[in-house]
Amino acid sequence: MDDPYAPARNALAGEGLGGSDGVDGRAGDGLTGDAADADPAVLAARLDENDPLSGFADRYHVPDGVLYMDGNSLGPASDAALASLDRVVDEWRDLLIAGWTDADPPWFEVGERLGDALAPLVGAEPDEVVVGNSITVNLHTLVGTFLDELLAGNGPEREGFERADGTWAPDGDPDPAVLVNELDFPSDHYAIRAQLRGRGIDPDEKLRVVPSRDGRTIDPRDVEAALAAHDDVGIVFMPTALYRSGQLFDVERIAAAAHEAGAYAGFDAAHSAGAVPHEFDAAGVDFAVWCTYKYLNAGPGSIGALYVAERHHGLTPALAGWWGHEKATQFEMNMEYTPADSAGAWQIGTPPLLSAAPLEGSVELLREAGIERLRERSLALTDFLIALVDDRLPEIAVGTPRAHAARGGHVALEHPDAERLSEALTDRGAVVDFRPPNAVRVCPAAPYTSFADVLDVVDAIEAILDGGAHEKYATNDGGVT
Repeated sequence: MDDPYAPARNALAGEGLGGSDGVDGRAGDGLTGDAADADPAVLAARLDENDPLSGFADRYHVPDGVLYMDGNSLGPASDAALASLDRVVDEWRDLLIAGWTDADPPWFEVGERLGDALAPLVGAEPDEVVVGNSITVNLHTLVGTFLDELLAGNGPEREGFERADGTWAPDGDPDPAVLVNELDFPSDHYAIRAQLRGRGIDPDEKLRVVPSRDGRTIDPRDVEAALAAHDDVGIVFMPTALYRSGQLFDVERIAAAAHEAGAYAGFDAAHSAGAVPHEFDAAGVDFAVWCTYKYLNAGPGSIGALYVAERHHGLTPALAGWWGHEKATQFEMNMEYTPADSAGAWQIGTPPLLSAAPLEGSVELLREAGIERLRERSLALTDFLIALVDDRLPEIAVGTPRAHAARGGHVALEHPDAERLSEALTDRGAVVDFRPPNAVRVCPAAPYTSFADVLDVVDAIEAILDGGAHEKYATNDGGVT
């Protein structure tokens, strides 16, 4: 069959869970043409049977009896990730400090080597991606670096954009502003505010926030309007996908708008890296940061990653440290800092090997599956999820865009008692999470979730709501979910 996921897409496109026309209009092909396919269980089974990636689930560890739908917060362990971690532990035991040079591969090059592995997933050259620090530390150093460039009078250079001519000259006020949005992950705002304050810039004046029209999404026209209204914006920093609703941003459009306005374009890719293929080079992105513990499945608190376009290599990072020094002379212990001429310059301290090691195995597993195929499967799984919700859960509103181009890897299901519903689901072995004020985030991650799993989660939601089981749970004042 040419398209194993067509039945899920067709169900969401209005043909229903038991659409009568089959794939490409061929009734009776064993997928959607039979009357039995009005039963979602039959459709889920046939989707799983014909899925070319269905076998990947066997390589991940999810406890028996658990429906794990929280991989957008923390991905599960895989055989490959555990094997690469075990190897580094063995090297530590057997080689001690010699592991930096004699391990296979040597620890010394871990940041650059894992950056090479991640680069194809984000559409970058190998020396434009490096692994190191944490996502928020990387945001501090990159935003700080480009603020320093703007304060020195240096703007972005981007061919074809009139104002991106390498100079920074806003009318009147020389202090640059940073453009963000009101639905960002809060930590991003904390870091940007700190970097503005550290340069004597009032963040209450210079952190410009694009509002949301609906409380769920950000309209790119509003980003463009904000740039047109304020000539002091020197950095546009947006997520590739919103953490709450899962809206996927048009990275190329936002980067183009930033450069047209003479601003740098930066992105937080935490909620899409590993689930959505990106083309940072082709889109003109200047810099990006992301974590590796969500869709990249590298373990709790695993190491961060960053991208810096080649045209910016050679800049002095705002947060300098010895691991960002040029490798050839790093151990000469010179007091003068010489940054690496690559994204590696934005490394700071000695990399935490045990936090980096699982990424080696986990990313190779994703590359084996293929990021494009994983994206196709992710869209089919969320198509199926949304179609089931539409069909069976009238109390639930879908807060995630339905268009494929605007949808990331998870679906926000909105309900007035979302927090209690989330608790009830978790107690029944369906692990989801709650985000205020009213969203249950459900993430059928492509490498290890089946269509039958998606149906089981919807069955659980329906049973809880029909029986009122969620009503016995108290709401919390906060905490991690």
